[in-house]
Amino acid sequence: MQAPSVEEFQTAHVALRDQVIRTPTLTLAHAPFRERFPADVQVRAKLELFQHAGSFKARGAILGIRQLTPEQRSAGVVAASGGNHAIAVSWAARAVGVNASIFMPETADPLRIDACRKLGAKVTLVSDIAKAFDLMSETEQSEGRTIMHPFEARHMTLGAGSCGIELLEDAADSDIFVIPVGGGGLISGISAVVRQARPDAKIFGVEPVGADTMFRSLEESKPVTIAKVDTIADSLGSPYALPYSFEISRQNVSAIARVTDDEIRSAMRLYFDALRLIAEPACAAALAAVCGPLKEICAGQKVAIIACGSNISLERYDRILGQ
Repeated sequence: MQAPSVEEFQTAHVALRDQVIRTPTLTLAHAPFRERFPADVQVRAKLELFQHAGSFKARGAILGIRQLTPEQRSAGVVAASGGNHAIAVSWAARAVGVNASIFMPETADPLRIDACRKLGAKVTLVSDIAKAFDLMSETEQSEGRTIMHPFEARHMTLGAGSCGIELLEDAADSDIFVIPVGGGGLISGISAVVRQARPDAKIFGVEPVGADTMFRSLEESKPVTIAKVDTIADSLGSPYALPYSFEISRQNVSAIARVTDDEIRSAMRLYFDALRLIAEPACAAALAAVCGPLKEICAGQKVAIIACGSNISLERYDRILGQ
């Protein structure tokens, strides 16, 4: 499977200019960061948590919905998600005037559920994310809706690639790029764009230890399913990898670093202490990797990371950090 071409990524990027926020890239030079970082490192973070709908997912969602035919728009869309993708699809659907049906696990953060409903989506709560995906497929058949998949879709890769283009504009001289991995939509797009522009750069994905589907998939050279997802980073909790995003990642990613929930919690606290950012666990994953398993590799290097999004209630944030 081929990644989109440079021209396709640029076309998508131009199409998104008036649709999404051009999020800032910030050099993390504050004292709390310096105390935790490896020696002589420069770390720049692209703050996609300031994106529409609170995450990078808005980019691919609006691309996907805007490419629907008139017949598909009339029938509406359906998605399954634990949160960020659900909000992004709800936002994009409202922006284009399309009806959205969203299946979410009943354990999802109430803030995310409420956000979808306030954006006009029909939200159905189910027992777990696997059931949500099953019902998404059934609804496609029974109601004729178009599936907005959270990661296994060309428009999601193109949307993530647009984020990558902006990152290269701000931090083109980076030696290392560190990107969170859930299903693989974000890393497939950013890694493809970065690899085409910077063939010698190191590109690391970051997964929670309890949801390491891409790590295992790359080890086995094929998409795999894990038996159980067990992590506080629910936005990175895909139970499986799928062929399209896996193959693009396989071609472009140097390796996958795994971080523990405690390392993620520490990075969440670091974002708050240094910047007063309330980062959801997935948002803090790349920072956790720089301070943890990638610390020696990053020493003396210029590093670019993605703060991918932050849709989290204060109650859930406090509960995760034990406050």
